[in-house]
Amino acid sequence: MSEHTESSVEQIRAGVVTRYGELAKAAQAGQQVIDSEPQEFTDGCFGAAGYDDTTGLPEGALRASLGCGNPVAVADLQPGETVLDLGSGGGIDVLLSARRVGPAGKAYGLDATPEMIELAKANATEAGATNVEFLHGHIEDIPLPDASVNVVISNCVINLSADKPRVLAEAFRVLKPGGRFGVSDVIADDGLDPTRRAEAERLVGCSVGTLTETEYRALLAGVGFTTYTITRTHAATGGLHSAIVQAMKP
Repeated sequence: MSEHTESSVEQIRAGVVTRYGELAKAAQAGQQVIDSEPQEFTDGCFGAAGYDDTTGLPEGALRASLGCGNPVAVADLQPGETVLDLGSGGGIDVLLSARRVGPAGKAYGLDATPEMIELAKANATEAGATNVEFLHGHIEDIPLPDASVNVVISNCVINLSADKPRVLAEAFRVLKPGGRFGVSDVIADDGLDPTRRAEAERLVGCSVGTLTETEYRALLAGVGFTTYTITRTHAATGGLHSAIVQAMKP
């Protein structure tokens, strides 16, 4: 885990926002967008290919799907719950979550890129989703009160943060007691050669670096999560894996 100074965190954030702003504009222009090389995942689990059922979702949401899994499927969302998606992009996971929590529930999407927020709002309107709200902000500073959501999900976004401990601490803060954390992310094997690992991270679009399973577990425990599991789902290039990370707030 590399330590970043406050100024380098801001610099990295700005770079990520610029990059995803360009991808959002491409999606709005009707292009299929990707932020990693498809062949770097062994069986094409990235993007919209990672979902079982995308019927009825706007084309724009599918085109802008940049994840590495299907966190909605593992979050076990129940009608009436409030769910927050960290780094919601074009809104695909928010729209899928909104369906599951139903009219009595609420699905929030948080994204730092204004163009992605605009795209997600347009997709929500097209989908006729009324129980959704998109928030502009950073996943390290979630603009929601303490203990306000039942579930936090995220799809391949935590690896883009230069302050991953802060992201997990914020997720813990906004969860209600008994709340659930269920994210797809990319993790690295322990003990990889640093140069080869950095190249692998670049190829799969994790430009800010990944956590190892050991590091992830330590951070989850450090912020207060008591039960957590990490399940590898697909192998990627150079000792990286997409994985489902689940935890519960006591």
